Formats: sequence, structure tokens, C-alpha cells
Amino acid sequence: MKAEVERRYGRVRDAMVAGGLDAVLVAGSEYTGFEGAVTYMSGFQIVHRYAYVLLPRDGDPSIVFPAEARYVGEHGSTWIEEQVFADRPGEWLADRLTGKHVGVYGLDYVLSVRDFVALSHKANVVPFDVEFDLARAVKSDAELESVRDSVRINTEGFWAFLEAFEPGKTAAEVLAPAEELFVAEGCGRLTMNMVLVGAEFAIARGDTILGEFCIPSLEVAGPGGHWVEVSRALGTPNAEVERMLEAYDEYFEAARDAFHPGVTAHDVHRAVSKGFTERGYHLGHVTGHSIGMTMIEHPKIGEGVDTELEENMVFSMHPHAIAENGRDCLYMQDTWLVTADGGEPLAGLPMRVFGARERRRETTSA
Repeated sequence: MKAEVERRYGRVRDAMVAGGLDAVLVAGSEYTGFEGAVTYMSGFQIVHRYAYVLLPRDGDPSIVFPAEARYVGEHGSTWIEEQVFADRPGEWLADRLTGKHVGVYGLDYVLSVRDFVALSHKANVVPFDVEFDLARAVKSDAELESVRDSVRINTEGFWAFLEAFEPGKTAAEVLAPAEELFVAEGCGRLTMNMVLVGAEFAIARGDTILGEFCIPSLEVAGPGGHWVEVSRALGTPNAEVERMLEAYDEYFEAARDAFHPGVTAHDVHRAVSKGFTERGYHLGHVTGHSIGMTMIEHPKIGEGVDTELEENMVFSMHPHAIAENGRDCLYMQDTWLVTADGGEPLAGLPMRVFGARERRRETTSA
């Protein structure tokens, strides 16, 4: 693990130097869903409250918690020696960083207002979200093992969802076996599993009755902490959705060719969205995005994003095709790996709609 930690810190420090920074502060909070950045930088998984990892350009890192967080996480899981429990973390950070130029991951959405006020009075604070995400976007071999394990778990969860699915059942009934599997496999609470009701995402509740056609949205992070997204639509699609499925087939083949090192995220977006836009469909959600220990990371696969892809980047892809009537839609998820030979869909599920009473008769096949 030491080599992996040095690799991570080295990439972040390279970005730090490029930005003319003295230090990077990574903010994570259980309240916002951005706790994965702290895990990436420290090994610590936030169970409650929030935490910060401070990485100076030179010297050892520190992990800083509010004083009341001493017993709401496994503090022996972090590899960082200096663990600080401060009544007001922002004041402790401000004293450590006085006069420094500091990049903050989570400045707009994670860093608490109280801590920002204290820190910004003594340090020059700038956003560092994009730079940090790009530094961690290229996965190591060790990370890819974790990614593949998460994909395995998510794919097994899809099969469990399919086994339970019958028209007339509630969304909660159908999702329950998949959630049970996810927890048993070590995901803990790192699951975000929904269904689409029309074109809208909805929590899988007991009062949501599923019809002849169902679109699950299954997203988990396995024991290694890497999020993935894998799902397929189920049941009997209408004629409009069948037409969308043609565009999905085209996207799937285009992605294999498009996900090459050196290609921009913009170019990938254009290649995979072509079949949808030519048929007149709106895309109601981003086409795709980098994914890691935080569910949504930079770069996104979208219009005007000129970031060049690198080998061993991992992306969640899920074109959200919406018909002109605003209700008919198709949304299926895959986790893709950028390789020297093109895109690799890690789940290996065939790109199709699965029958409502279909059961697992085959192993995965791309």
C-alpha cells in the first residue's frame, strides 16, 4: 500500500506544483456524499460528521476532524500519523496555513462555512476540484482490482433485481434482494439504487408500483470504496423505446472505438450521442463521467470538455434518452475502462432489454 499512497500523493503534488500551491486541503463530509475523497487520500472512511486531509507540497500529511468525531469512524484505518481533533478545525487549519496559497477540493459544496471563514482570513484559498479529480482519474492496478470487484457486485445485484422483478410488484420489493446482496458483499451504505418513473429518477419506495417496463438505476461501491454503475432495462418496451434501443446499440459500439488515450471527452460525447441526437432525442442527464471513490468526478463526457483521456481512466456511461413527449425514456448504465485498444465495458452484460420473466441462463457476454 505504501507505493500506492506515494503514487496518489505524487500525482496530487504534481497538480499542486502546476497550480503554484503550497498545500492542498481535501474536504469530505458524510452529509454531502463527497466522503470518498478523504478515503482516497487517507484510507479513512467517514462514518459520521466530516474530515479534512491536508497535504503540503513538502512534508507529511495531516487528517483533521471536529472534536466530536473521535468515536464515529475507525481511526486505525488511516495511514496518516498526525490525526487532529479540533474544536474548530478551520481555526487549526488557518494557524497551520497562514500566508499559504491553498487549493481546496470541496470548496463550494463540502467545506463548512465556519471553517471556510476561519481559513480564508489567514490563507489564500482557491478551488481545486477539477485538478484533484484529474489527478486521481487514472487508476492504478490496485485500484482497478477494486473497480472490477465493485462491478462484479453491481452486476450480481442486477441479476438479483431481475430475478425479483414482476409487473405489479413494488419498487421496494424488487430492489430488496439486490440491496441485501450489496450489503452482504461489503458495500455497507455505499449504495444509491433507484428506478426511473417516466424520465425521472425516484427512490425505490413501497408505494411505487412497477409496470410492464422497468428501468433500474443501480450504483454501488464495493469494499475497496470504488463506485461503479451497471444496469439494464427490464420488461416490454413500447415502439418508441425500441427505437431508442437502436441508438443504444450504436452508442455501445461507438464507445468501444471512442475510448482511446488522447481522445477528448468532447469527442467521445459526440461519438456516443450521435445515434440519439440524429433520432431527435433529448439527453436528460450527462452522457457519462469519470467515477472513482466519489461517484461523480471530473472529467464528464460532455459537450466542450477538452480533457484528453488517458489509459486506465474509468467512466460511468448512461445516455438518458428522452422522447418528445417527455415521458418515454431509456437509461442503461455501464462502467467503462479506457485501454490502449479502446473501451472495455467491465460488466460484460449484453446491450439489450431483459424480459420480465427472464432468468439468468447465461454468463456475461459483451
